[in-house]
Amino acid sequence: RMTKSPAPARLGSSPEQYRKLGISPDRIEPFEDGMRTDGRKGDFEWWYFDAHLDDGSKLVITFYTKDCNQTDTSLAPYADIVLDRPDGTTINAKTSVFDGDGFSASTEQCDVKIGPNRFAGDLHTYTIHIETDEITADVTLTGVVPAWRPRTGHFLFEEDEHLYFAWLPSVPQGHVDATLHIGDEVVKASGVGYHDHNWGNVSMMDVINNWYWGRGQAGPYTVIACYLTAEARYGFTELPIYMLAKNGTIIADDNTKVQFTPAESSHDPETGKPVADLLTYSYTDGDTHDVITWRRHRTILRDKFIDDISGVKHFLAMLMGFDGAYLRFTGELSIERYEDGVSVERAAGEAIWELMYFGKNHEA
Repeated sequence: RMTKSPAPARLGSSPEQYRKLGISPDRIEPFEDGMRTDGRKGDFEWWYFDAHLDDGSKLVITFYTKDCNQTDTSLAPYADIVLDRPDGTTINAKTSVFDGDGFSASTEQCDVKIGPNRFAGDLHTYTIHIETDEITADVTLTGVVPAWRPRTGHFLFEEDEHLYFAWLPSVPQGHVDATLHIGDEVVKASGVGYHDHNWGNVSMMDVINNWYWGRGQAGPYTVIACYLTAEARYGFTELPIYMLAKNGTIIADDNTKVQFTPAESSHDPETGKPVADLLTYSYTDGDTHDVITWRRHRTILRDKFIDDISGVKHFLAMLMGFDGAYLRFTGELSIERYEDGVSVERAAGEAIWELMYFGKNHEA
């Protein structure tokens, strides 16, 4: 009996794919951070920001055109904010959904308005304003590392490539100034931040089984590393992404030269997902060899998707054994560079990374 070969999943990188998308291999335009979908059923889009602040807090703000787990709806825009404070407390709040008159997004550059909330910038300088019942934040992000994308930034699925998921790290690393109003308390802090933009036309649950994604800085280095595993239909194809910058200049980003190794795995007690305590990305280019490791210290967020579904959908999801989950970690990032097999440089720093698990556990 013939077994059906898996459908293709790939990162778009051919001249033809660039031409079709109207983008350039060596230049990123402001419109790429503008709204790229039209909010119809089936598509999704979000603009994400995170920061390590100098008071020890971690701040994450995201503007969505709709809930990315429920892409079968039309526009339902909202924003959310998560603040992890050094005392161990967390504020996790979202705005109301503002559609129609309350929502606008430019197609020429990033300028997203959801009610009184706004996320705007030009691939270098961004301002973000979000207000919820619990917290109001005003953030300025100024790029230190230039906008970057892996190849076309489009992961393409199926033979005719009509399904896609796109990703643009608009600010791989930047300087952050933030003012937070929490009740009567006003916190002013600065730190290091990151902004990226995601969009697509297929539910990620249908095409992606899981991904590890992280970014961080250590000494003069900035790293973005991602390891995406496609769903069973696509033969669990593995799609690595890697970018290393030094002193604000990108020095390595060829995804064909990276090897990924998860180690010291155990099942997370709450979500049941396999979590590696040690992730290693090895990058070899001629005589230069980089080893990037992420050592988990703490899981700071666990979100079981089934908890976000209510009513009949919740019941059906349980029947189907749906167990998607999202986990966010903090720990140490270390970068070691070798020349001709000899270690020439090592740097370490604090990092934040995530495991997004849409599908059933896939443990190779």
